[in-house]
Amino acid sequence: MAEILVLGAGMVGVSTALALQARGHAVQLLDRGAPGRETSFGNAGVIQTEAAEPYAMPRDPRVILAMMTGRSNDLTWSLRGLAGMAPALWSYFRNSAPTRHAALSQTYARLTSRAAQDHQPLIEAAGCDNLIARDGMAQIYRDPRAFERDATDAERIAARYGPRFCTFDGASYRREDPALQAEPAGVLLWSDTWSCSSPGGLVAAYAALFERRGGRILGGDAESLAQDGSGWTVATADGPLAAQHVVIALGPWAPRLLRRFDYRIPMVLKRGYHGHFQTNQTPRRPIVDMDNGVVASPMQTGLRIATGAALVAHDAPADLRQLERGRRALGDMLQIGPRITEPQWSGTRPCMPDMLPMVGAAPRHPGMWFHFGHGHQGFTLGPTTAEVLATSLEDGEDELTRALSPARRI
Repeated sequence: MAEILVLGAGMVGVSTALALQARGHAVQLLDRGAPGRETSFGNAGVIQTEAAEPYAMPRDPRVILAMMTGRSNDLTWSLRGLAGMAPALWSYFRNSAPTRHAALSQTYARLTSRAAQDHQPLIEAAGCDNLIARDGMAQIYRDPRAFERDATDAERIAARYGPRFCTFDGASYRREDPALQAEPAGVLLWSDTWSCSSPGGLVAAYAALFERRGGRILGGDAESLAQDGSGWTVATADGPLAAQHVVIALGPWAPRLLRRFDYRIPMVLKRGYHGHFQTNQTPRRPIVDMDNGVVASPMQTGLRIATGAALVAHDAPADLRQLERGRRALGDMLQIGPRITEPQWSGTRPCMPDMLPMVGAAPRHPGMWFHFGHGHQGFTLGPTTAEVLATSLEDGEDELTRALSPARRI
């Protein structure tokens, strides 16, 4: 049994604590706030088993031009944001080349293919099956050419990696989901994808399960981490805490902490927003508006509209153009009422330039472990990569852990 401290109580950190605890280790979890209140809180609530290939940077000049000129709602940006991430963005672009992306996808698909089955025992043990729907995820298209292109690509993905899908014409899908007010040109439905009506609530339920099993959750500042002989110490609200191992599961905040230990971690930081809206007719499942870069998901708090990516500086003020533009565009398909009054949420997706999460031992510091960089899929992959990390900590590297190892990329 080892004493292990996990820094960060989002989906990735909480899942890490549970996986290590299940193997008999003494685990304590530290965060500056309550579990599941940062990036894990505000996503679209989708466990994306269909996402076998990670999001690549577009390489079509027409698509890039549309994003850079504001004609696409998938992306907003600032010069300061682009400049600050320029080396990571260049590496991201290079890794998005077709041959390289195909090779990376072979590893990535091994993770997403087991995401739902890795969540399932935690959902059962946490008693939160009421938060989960297993009705798939719909991509709607207004452009028939885009629908036909993506349906052909879905056939390739299904044949290569296994996720199931079906297609609908607009009239057929309106019968499937009466919440639609108009007929799209086509709908692509990923059948095996799950969704959650309270992502932050699911993380909190997993954290409560960790506590019921004997774990401790402490308030504190990860920036206080220091090496102490052969172990690690951190300041908590209850006083100093020491452990043999420390897991850095801080998502977009990991590179800042690790600079103190002379690690330079390039990362593309993609900010996103959401808002909740009243509706008299909730869609049956999450809907991805492929023309307007937003996802509409049924949540306990209303209809959540979540945006694409904003490449901006970490201290940039909130910019809700994508959210408002997406809300207006979705109005032709869904009944969207007034916005529900709430504090404006934003979160940052921690995207590695090679699109693979960084999971494994720190190259130069025994007892330090990296577990971050899940990009758009931290909510999906937290339990899966937690198992990978636990395997690496206990048994050393195998083929999969080597592919995700920090030592291969620093």
